[in-house]
Amino acid sequence: MKDPFNTSLAIAALSLALGACGEQRASSSQEDVAGEKRSIFRPEFQVEPIEELRSPSSLETRILFPEGADLTEDARAELATVLASSQVTDGGAIVLRGHSDSGGGDEANMRVSLARAEAVRDWLVENGIAEDRISVIAFGEQNPAAPNALPDGTPDEEGRAANRRVEIEVRSPDQATQDSRPTLAESLATAAQEDEPEDDDTTQ
Repeated sequence: MKDPFNTSLAIAALSLALGACGEQRASSSQEDVAGEKRSIFRPEFQVEPIEELRSPSSLETRILFPEGADLTEDARAELATVLASSQVTDGGAIVLRGHSDSGGGDEANMRVSLARAEAVRDWLVENGIAEDRISVIAFGEQNPAAPNALPDGTPDEEGRAANRRVEIEVRSPDQATQDSRPTLAESLATAAQEDEPEDDDTTQ
């Protein structure tokens, strides 16, 4: 007759052996899975993201005028930088927005802002830019970049100097092919400058 103690011992030993084999197979399976993951994510098999090719954005700058509509040396230097930009060489459309301070009457300010924009346009044309690429818009004192007066009502000379300007926008070629209709403000400014009588007062 078999010894129950020995039988139990044998069964326990067999269970331990089977458990060890199962753990070994599970461990091996996990290593295989891990190995598969490593093979998938190894650096040599990773695909680097391709950066989106983007056209250069539009170029925006401004030309300041101490008075009147004459270009200073600093203005010409800035225009030379604009002329060398990729947006200009790539054929982008050019928009010139002329502005004045509030030192004169509405009509005089509209005229001088137009004269400033035209001075910039003429310089660009003289230096090889086709005139049909350039749009000129005069705003007068409508859109100040800085306050024209101090809180006590006296003139803010620094602010007025910042307002005597032409804002230059050179659009990228992609933008040049898009809808370039003027904004409402630009349409109103253009209509106003067309209605202005001829006058040589361009001192504001």
